[in-house]
Amino acid sequence: MEILDLQNMATQVRRDIVRMVHGVQSGHPGGSLGCTDFLVALYFEVMKHDPNFNMDGNAEDIFFLSNGHISPVFYSVLARSGYFPVAELATFRKLNTRLQGHPTTHEGLPGVRVASGSLGQGLSVACGAALAKKLNGDDRIVYTLHGDGELQEGQNWEAILFAAHHKVDNLIATIDVNGQQIDGTTKSVMNLESLKQKFEAFNWTTVEMKGNDMNDVLKGLAAAKAATGQGKPVVILMSTEMGYGVSFMQGTHEWHGIAPNDAQLAQALSELPSVLADY
Repeated sequence: MEILDLQNMATQVRRDIVRMVHGVQSGHPGGSLGCTDFLVALYFEVMKHDPNFNMDGNAEDIFFLSNGHISPVFYSVLARSGYFPVAELATFRKLNTRLQGHPTTHEGLPGVRVASGSLGQGLSVACGAALAKKLNGDDRIVYTLHGDGELQEGQNWEAILFAAHHKVDNLIATIDVNGQQIDGTTKSVMNLESLKQKFEAFNWTTVEMKGNDMNDVLKGLAAAKAATGQGKPVVILMSTEMGYGVSFMQGTHEWHGIAPNDAQLAQALSELPSVLADY
């Protein structure tokens, strides 16, 4: 896709996010909006993947969403890239839906390979999947996404150590560095800095990119992919703004997990001009 097409898709995905969360007055819009450009670039431009979903993902790039609370953006991108009907987004968080608040596997939703309701587990799963690809002679890449606040979970650091020790160099982990979490800023809750120094000390290759600039996202993902296969796992430190694209949601933890009311939805949609069809 051309840059403009990717940007237009990102705008539509952001419309989906605010409408989904508003529709049930529940969900996590802030981080979803911040990570939209990354996931649109990944699914519409970077990854080799097949919407005719199979759980094994043989000969495909595969993705694990570790910070599963940002399911609205994940569901929208999956639907818009053909994994299931876009109309199904209207069932988000409703009774008996396949689109649970956090992604799960027992409903059989195409595109979801692991439940991610509990934070801190995605990198461990991704390490296993990446090593399985190596054993199977599969040269495709495993991608993951994590929140920066999620790195306060200790299991991440065991997996970070494991990946470097076992030279899991077909793995690209992306950290959404927005500096916000449910109770406030990451600096005030439990300071994570410097993530670059930490990952490099654990023997990872680091790439930095601006996650709300589609051009920079594509450059960052290309640089990360070029760094695979060289004996080290790769991490992208992606700076974003929580709530990006909706003025009153940007840059604050307050929109981590609350839904807009009718007036706020109308304002948000006015700031996100429709370029495709709403569901």
